[in-house]
Amino acid sequence: MKKNQLEIACFNYESAIIAQESGADRIELCENMQLGGTTPNYILALKVRENITIKMHVIIRPRGGDFVYTDEEFTEMKQDIKQFKKLGVDGFVFGILNSDGSVNKKQNQELVNLASPLSCTFHRAFDVVNAIEQGLEDVIACGFSTILTSGRGKNVEEGIDDLEMIQKLAKDRIEIMPGGGLRSSNIKLLQDKLEPTFYHSSAITDNSETANPEEIKELKDFL
Repeated sequence: MKKNQLEIACFNYESAIIAQESGADRIELCENMQLGGTTPNYILALKVRENITIKMHVIIRPRGGDFVYTDEEFTEMKQDIKQFKKLGVDGFVFGILNSDGSVNKKQNQELVNLASPLSCTFHRAFDVVNAIEQGLEDVIACGFSTILTSGRGKNVEEGIDDLEMIQKLAKDRIEIMPGGGLRSSNIKLLQDKLEPTFYHSSAITDNSETANPEEIKELKDFL
């Protein structure tokens, strides 16, 4: 039977160690929290990979801002996937849209194929797709294993109805991972409405960029 699990978004080395020691099931490594997370430095990723044993996904996002990329940025994303694959990471997190807000199937598919056999998560670019049901089908067609989404809300509480709807539409074809303002204070609201899944949180409770071990433990207690 499927069970709830926890992924921690880590913006530095300390958070990755804290996540492992506090019982997280997986980390998503990124940098630049103020930009919503961008591709981490290779040296940071290497250091983290050498010092944690839990699963480690890496975000592939060359810059903050929108999710429509130039040819140069797309080439950079491909190079990053090739590099990080050599480190023995467990998966990748990315998402590319067309300028009209639809999912760029061609480019996403190319990256998913490049990442294979590692799993890929379509990140919160999903929260700005122009048509949620079509977007879901397009992401599934590209071969992603997970969608990280707040349900198009500012946070998961605001998006809870959409999260429930998307999960029902997805059935068992793709995992819907709630993320965006997820904390121990609101995770119960989601659990009451959603089937067991992965939950995503930075577990940051102050003005730093570092996860709070107590918050991770509290999140895990709910799961």
